[in-house]
Amino acid sequence: MPDAILYPLEIESLDLEGQGIAHHEGKVVFVEGALPSERVLAHITRRKPSFDKARIERVLRPSSQRTTPPCPHFGVCGGCAMQHLEPAAQLAIKQRALEDALQHIGKVKPQQILPALQGPTWGYRYRARLSVRYVAKKGGVLVGFRERGRSYVADMRECRVLPPHVSQLLMPLRGLVQGLSCPDRIPQIEVAVGDEATVLCLRHMEALTDSDIAHLHQFAIKHNIVWWLQPKGPETAHPLNPDDIDALAYALPAYGLRMHYRPADFTQVNPAINQALISRALALLQLQPTDRVADLFCGLGNFSLPLATQVREVLGIEGSSTLVARAREDAARQGLENRARFTELNLFEVDDNWLRRLGHFDAMLIDPPREGAMALAEALATLTPSERPRRVVYVSCNPATLARDAGILHHQGGWRLAAAGAVNMFPHTAHVESIAVFEP
Repeated sequence: MPDAILYPLEIESLDLEGQGIAHHEGKVVFVEGALPSERVLAHITRRKPSFDKARIERVLRPSSQRTTPPCPHFGVCGGCAMQHLEPAAQLAIKQRALEDALQHIGKVKPQQILPALQGPTWGYRYRARLSVRYVAKKGGVLVGFRERGRSYVADMRECRVLPPHVSQLLMPLRGLVQGLSCPDRIPQIEVAVGDEATVLCLRHMEALTDSDIAHLHQFAIKHNIVWWLQPKGPETAHPLNPDDIDALAYALPAYGLRMHYRPADFTQVNPAINQALISRALALLQLQPTDRVADLFCGLGNFSLPLATQVREVLGIEGSSTLVARAREDAARQGLENRARFTELNLFEVDDNWLRRLGHFDAMLIDPPREGAMALAEALATLTPSERPRRVVYVSCNPATLARDAGILHHQGGWRLAAAGAVNMFPHTAHVESIAVFEP
């Protein structure tokens, strides 16, 4: 039960959920809404054996980095955790989180700290999954992100991290779903914004009627969007209008490329940061025109195809057959099929013998999901000096698994962590993207 007593607390630091960290009566207290160096009054909302949770009631001494959140839903909506903190300070915290993970988990220290990559802090989120719920007590349908720490859908009327034209669709989408034949059987709407089209993928658990389809067509014309429908799993997603099958694409102008994808495909949410990340990764690999390069966990070729414009050969390996097919299609579409080859393989189950059979690579890029690349790290650690790539660039979305893999490479294989730095792919959130460079 919440504690009605207000406790004065000195906030020492910030965790990655945007909670202030304090100590009270020998226990750690996580204080929602508090910032480092602040003195606050807070009440305890939850007590655990090793820590307490608290919510701020009054700021007695504010931080110089505190700012007014521009979003009226901040604090309720769980999409953002740090809008009350200056963006530059957010990035510093993420950089520190990366360094702390490398030190405490991997027991390794980068020889160089890379300048953090940053881009637009608002309107950057070109991919999103919006929850949909029919809530009679709220007057009908809600469309948005879930509430912070709860399963309820936030009562949102706008979203500052979505592109403005998508934010403006939140209220019209409520009315649309409310008017369909099965508003209580639509759990989510996936948003995918390409350079020339905005796709909304409607997950519906009951068949849509002819009237429903007519409403969707009218909505698409009025709001200049493209509908996809998903009656079951992701593999069932299809465009309402078959001509829209290739509507989604994003350009990589530095490499003369245009990447095609579908709403269910994995792509980076922040296109400006994605372009900067590709540029940095390729620069850090120190490529030569004669190089043979491996791109592991290559997805639809986001790094592979830019690499293929600069080197002799790229081998992309990915566990998803769908993404492998997409990468091959785009390589052929852009005349790179002779330089970029793609194959499907579960990279969580590889070993050093498999890696040796692939032949020598001059450079290697690894971009795994949150689980990291432990099997690859162990395989790389066993290679002899003559078998090793001269550089490995590791793009990570989880500092903990990056640190674990860095520890394996360093302590088991003698690899040096030459550099590492944060990438602010998701401003105002707790998500930490990063990039690291390893040398044999």
